[in-house]
Amino acid sequence: MDAFKPLTLPEESPPPHAIECQRCELSKQRQRVIWGEGNPDAPVFILLDNPGAREDREGHPFVCGTRETLQHGLLEVGIAIKSVYVSYLLKCRPVRTYDKPLAREQCFPHLQLQLGQKKPHLLLGLGNTVAQSLFSSNAADVKGLRGRWHSIQGIPAAFSYHPLAVRRRPAFLKFFIEDLRLVSEKIQTFT
Repeated sequence: MDAFKPLTLPEESPPPHAIECQRCELSKQRQRVIWGEGNPDAPVFILLDNPGAREDREGHPFVCGTRETLQHGLLEVGIAIKSVYVSYLLKCRPVRTYDKPLAREQCFPHLQLQLGQKKPHLLLGLGNTVAQSLFSSNAADVKGLRGRWHSIQGIPAAFSYHPLAVRRRPAFLKFFIEDLRLVSEKIQTFT
């Protein structure tokens, strides 16, 4: 992955209601709201836990290791970058300690609205935090969910390890690629 240069994807502007959101304590520590990145009309909606430091500070999506690993995996299985939209459970980057369950609960309506508006063909949830939030259960984990399809708001959903976990534990890469291949195969049924 060292020679791989990720693409910079356009960031979608957040709607006014998200910019003005004061539902949780993150509103007092955020620099800005990051709604999503990539093709807003993409068939694949990829969900991560929260934006990273570079996205928050610079507004340059897909420049950190998480996005580099994700793009590398997409390329490996033949999913075109224009086929994906990336968003987050939390719409702003936490910079200090916060009430995680409350913040996720308060941000969840934003995600539900996004999914309802975008109507993606598929949802790919990355990481245990995403799995636990979507299933409202601390027992939900990627290891038990990956490799098969689920339904979230009527949308076929697959799960895999967070790209940062894949970077830290290279043994996860083969599972990450398998899960992305599952998504790639399902996309072909929609074309």
